[in-house]
Amino acid sequence: MSARLAWAAWAWGACGRRGASSFRMPPPGVDVAELLRDTTAVVEAPWPATARRPPAQCSVLLFPGQGSQEVGMGRGLLGFPRVRQLYEAARHVLGYDLLELCLHGPQEDLDRTVHCQPAVFVASLAAVEKLHHLQPAVIENCVATAGFSVGEFAALVFAGAMEFSEGLYAVKVRAEAMQEASEAVPSGMLSVLGQRQSNFSFACMEAREHCKSLGIEDAVCEVSNYLFPDCRVISGHLEALKFLQKNSAKYHFRRTKLLPVSGGFHTRLMAPAVEPLTQILDTINIKKPLVAVHANVSGNRYMNPQHIRKLLGQQVVSPVKWEQTMHSIYQRKKGTEFPSTFEVGPGRQLGSILKSCNLQAWKSYSHVDVMQTSTNPDLDPESPQ
Repeated sequence: MSARLAWAAWAWGACGRRGASSFRMPPPGVDVAELLRDTTAVVEAPWPATARRPPAQCSVLLFPGQGSQEVGMGRGLLGFPRVRQLYEAARHVLGYDLLELCLHGPQEDLDRTVHCQPAVFVASLAAVEKLHHLQPAVIENCVATAGFSVGEFAALVFAGAMEFSEGLYAVKVRAEAMQEASEAVPSGMLSVLGQRQSNFSFACMEAREHCKSLGIEDAVCEVSNYLFPDCRVISGHLEALKFLQKNSAKYHFRRTKLLPVSGGFHTRLMAPAVEPLTQILDTINIKKPLVAVHANVSGNRYMNPQHIRKLLGQQVVSPVKWEQTMHSIYQRKKGTEFPSTFEVGPGRQLGSILKSCNLQAWKSYSHVDVMQTSTNPDLDPESPQ
């Protein structure tokens, strides 16, 4: 029941049910009554009591974050109901044609923080439309959801905690503020695949000392993403990250790679972005999620609207505890079946991480493709390797 109502709530909100401010108004030419007739019926119709579903009949939705964007994303979604309306509404909120940018690029423009965060957000919720059309039971049987970084906003919109246009406007403000903060200091993010003996905290401390020797005061170098066992993303000043790459053998790092992002996200380097985001969150009517949404900051589920506002602001300067989130969602007694997991949005990164965190849960993983048009009700299931 909760998942079905959550779907109705976000689908309704996508077209600007509330008209309190201009960015939430529906795009011209869209018959909102027609668009939402089915959704309204879902909300108003009585819903019979049902027996508790066994785990194998339940589903989990995972929403990707920045870095999953690719030119052409959205092409495989345009034939499904409401998707073009989502992109038209996004054009009014953002002030530019997001669909054109997603379909045709150029890639360097799409990769900019200010563009890619809204792009991933909209593509992910458009992928939910595709999933709902092909497998409506997946939406109705959803018991939990989580999103990586900006993907958390998509998860909250899906769960009915905020409307589409309000969530997108918050993402717009967040992306602009993070872009500005990243341009203030040469910084970045380093993906590190370590080993059991790797000491990430010690490595970061020595990298900060190296920066200090170069005259960089109050250097930043710290774990910003917990992905899966022995795999972390470290963010901070570029000189610190270069030091870690050069000395990777000393810290037992098996592989390091600088990520194509503009700044040291999820560290205190993003502190200037916190206030603009919290200000806009204070203007949004955030509601209690109707489906369990797990927070990046803690890995645990959100409890109430005040909790959401607080942690979404903290998230910008706090590490993403994705590994902990996976353990929280999929923890169960031995012998208990796992739910089906769907990655809704561009890329398959979250599926790869799930495989490394919990192989048994990954065996029920599927990806909702946003690149190619498909009517296959089985979507794009992963084959266990």
